[in-house]
This record gives sequence, C-alpha cells and structure tokens, in this order.
Amino acid sequence: MSMNGAESLVHTLLAAGVDTCFANPGTSEMHFVAALDRVPGMRCVLGLFEGVVTGAADGYARVAGKPAATLLHCGPGLANGLANLHNGRRANTMVVNCVGDQATYHRPLDAPLTADTEGFARGVSGWVRTATHAETVGADAAVAVQAARTSPGQVATLILPSDTCWNAGGVPAAALPVPPPPTTSPHAVKEAARLLRGGEKVMLLLGNEALRADTLALAHAIAAATGADLLAQGSNRLIARGRGRHPIERVPYPVDQAVARLAAVRHLILIGAPKPVIFFAYPGKPGTPVPASADVHVMTRPEHDQHAALAALAAELGAAPVAPPVHARAEPARGAISSEAFATSLAALLPEQAIIVDESVTFGRSFFPLTHAAAPHDWMSLTGGAIGGGLPMATGAGVAAGGRRVVSLEADGSAMYTIQSLWTQARENLDVTTIVFSNRKYAILLHELANVGANPGRTALDMLDLGSPDLDFVKMAAGMGVEGARAGTMEQFNDLFAQSVTRKGPFVIELMT
Repeated sequence: MSMNGAESLVHTLLAAGVDTCFANPGTSEMHFVAALDRVPGMRCVLGLFEGVVTGAADGYARVAGKPAATLLHCGPGLANGLANLHNGRRANTMVVNCVGDQATYHRPLDAPLTADTEGFARGVSGWVRTATHAETVGADAAVAVQAARTSPGQVATLILPSDTCWNAGGVPAAALPVPPPPTTSPHAVKEAARLLRGGEKVMLLLGNEALRADTLALAHAIAAATGADLLAQGSNRLIARGRGRHPIERVPYPVDQAVARLAAVRHLILIGAPKPVIFFAYPGKPGTPVPASADVHVMTRPEHDQHAALAALAAELGAAPVAPPVHARAEPARGAISSEAFATSLAALLPEQAIIVDESVTFGRSFFPLTHAAAPHDWMSLTGGAIGGGLPMATGAGVAAGGRRVVSLEADGSAMYTIQSLWTQARENLDVTTIVFSNRKYAILLHELANVGANPGRTALDMLDLGSPDLDFVKMAAGMGVEGARAGTMEQFNDLFAQSVTRKGPFVIELMT
C-alpha cells in the first residue's frame, strides 16, 4: 500500500505502543493531521499552547508508564514548549517529541518561521534527529520511541520537514526492542552493605523508580535492619504514598532546613538519585546540603534497575520485610484556611488511588509531610523548577488515569502560565479537581527577596503582587467550560472538594488563602 511519510509515522508510533498525541499543529504539520483520519488508533488531544502540550505529555508518561507523542509547529512552537520539556527532562520522562519544520528545499530561503530547531531541541532532549526523506520517517520514528523508552526515560525529538511528511514512499517500521534497565554492580551492593554495617550515620537518598511502592518497602526493610536514615530527593517524578504504603520524606527546599536535615550524615548512598543541591545560590550559604565531612557513594544511577539493586542489598544484609506504619484517617479541618488545615482535609478526603500533581509552591510546604495518612495515592512534583507545569501535567495525568481522580494543587501565579489547560480538560471531560491557592502574589519570590538579602521598595514589591486587578479563577474556568466555585473557609472547601471527586469531569476550587 502506497503511503506518505506522515502516514508511515502514525503507523510506526502505533506499532511501538504510542497511541496518544498531545498536539498544537500548524501548516507544516497538516499532513500529519490529515494522516490521523486515514490511520485509526491514535488519540489526539489538542492544547491551546505548546507549554500545555509538552507538560501534558510529561504528566501522561509518569502515570501511563509509556510515552505519548507531541506535535509542535516549527522552532518557535517548540520554543513555546521548552519549559515543560525541561521539567520532563529533569524527571527522566519518556516523550516522543515530534516537531514540524520548513520543507528541506524551502529552508535555505529563510522564511519567517525558520529557526535553529535542532538547537532549541538539544537542551531538553536526550536524542535529536531531523528526518531527511519520506522513505526513512518510519525508521526514524521507531528509533525515537526506542530512545524515549530507554531507562531511565528521556525526551526524544524528531524534527520533520514538511516535505518528508507529504512525499510518497513512506515505509512503516516495526517497534524496536528496548534494552532492559542495567543492573548495578555486585561490588556497589557489597560496599553499601559494608557502610550500613559500619556503625556510622548512613543515609539512603532515593529517586526515580526507587520511589515505587514495592521498592520503598525494600528500602524500609534495609533501614529497619541497619538504622539507616531514608530520604527522597526534593522533587520527584512520582512517589507512591498513603495508607498501607511506606512513607518517606524529601530533602527540604529551604536551604537552612535542608542543611539541618543532613547535618549528621557521614555516608550518603545515592540510589537512583543525584547528589542533592540547593535550588539557588545564596550569599554565605552552601551549594549542597550534604556536609563537607560526608562521603557520597553511588550505589545505583537513575538508569539502573532500582528494585533489583535494593532487593540485592536487602538479601546481602538479611533484612526482613517490615509492615508500613498504621495511620488513622484524619477528620477534615474546620475554620480558618491555613496550609496545615488544608493538608489535614486533603488527607481526610482524598479518594482511593488518586493522583496528586503538586505545584502549590509556598502555600504547599506543609502538604507533603501531613498527608502520609491519606488514602493510597501517587504524588507528582515539578521536577525542573520551570513554573507552569502543574496544570498541563494534571491534564496529561487525567488522560492516562483510567478512572482515577487527579487532584491538581496549583499556586495562582503559576496557574496563569498555562491556564489554557482547563480548556483541554473540559474538551476531554477529564476527571481533574484543580485547587488554586489564591493569595494574589508571587509569595515564593517574597521569600527569595529575603534569602538573597535584598531590601525591596515599592517598585520591587509591585513586581511580585498579583492584585489590581484581582484574578478570578472561577470566571476564567467558566470561560473555558469548567465549573468552579470559591472557598473562603475550610468548611466550604471540604464540601466542594468532597463533591468534586465524586463527579465526572473537571472542577476548579479557588481557595482564598
């Protein structure tokens, strides 16, 4: 059967198990769009901004355990999506990032949208290729999927000049085998066991796949057998949490708290996590919370099989399984709104197997430690620090959720970066409850002014204020087809949240903090 390059691309993606595409196409991508009518099987989700598209692909892959495709328009469209591809890169997320481009023979004319598309892509991608002929598009796509799925996961960007899509001669390619995660060396396991038996203060720092429920259980067995401390890196792709699961705390964000938390550590063993660093440099503060007197040991890198490594370490130590702690379910908080009260209500009211997407920033500092007793759930963080990832990630998670409720914890300033996500949630009728913490300021930056020793005046403070005029998230949500309501007390929030998680479709709660 004769087909063009775009049709071979769709056939190849489907054969490799990529059946969802988040898209914001333009002229260069019209043949791909047309191919979607002729090749059934691909779910296409439209985003009104490329940052929504790329962030949704990140959230989808974290939940689905496989990549989605994106469809972006030329270099400037890719540039609009770079921030959330940066977040995905930091999370080791699997994304097959498809970017249309000028036809190969039109590029030398330097048309207005001509850009260094490969250059834009390289900073956020582990693999980049530009297709050159329709006949090779299928093979290029197969390699892109293989690259995206190679442990620990990465962004693979395939740039598709428009003539490689419309020209005839496309050939679908079969899925390529994905290499299994490598195993760590037996020596690294034995060295970790030696340190754990040595009597000095040892901390296991966990990241990536080490934070799944079964792997966390192994880490707790090791800690119980040896007295080791456990901690997760500060921001993570996904942590399995809640009643019946083993809890873990994270490296604190504030520099002084992070330094204090690790102060006693003599040996830091990295398991799927990099050495922790402080988010920013501050005058007179260290760049890492790891004390200078501590030795850092790499037992596994992010690409390793974390479960196999921890199982081997537990066997080496003779560590027996330990039951997770028993937590009584809390009652919802009442009265005035505070970070602690909100966390209490969230822990009490969260439905079973929910997915939390956390971009709550300053107001949310107490949420994580106060929600261990919630129903079993998964917690996803903004891993790269590029704000505006929360609403898109919740959108992609909603597409992948399979009946699970997504709860999006969103700061008001961050929400405005990608507020268009609500439109996609309405269009796809996604089961997402969004809570916007409306304090009408960039609160985190007010803290940062103090951290760097600045002395702000009126002009500086105005740059961090979101009032005059006040944002109205209930009206904005309604304008994009999403129902919403405002809560000024914990009782109002409790009622709205409890109703939202039992209904179909998206809902927005503006919490006046």
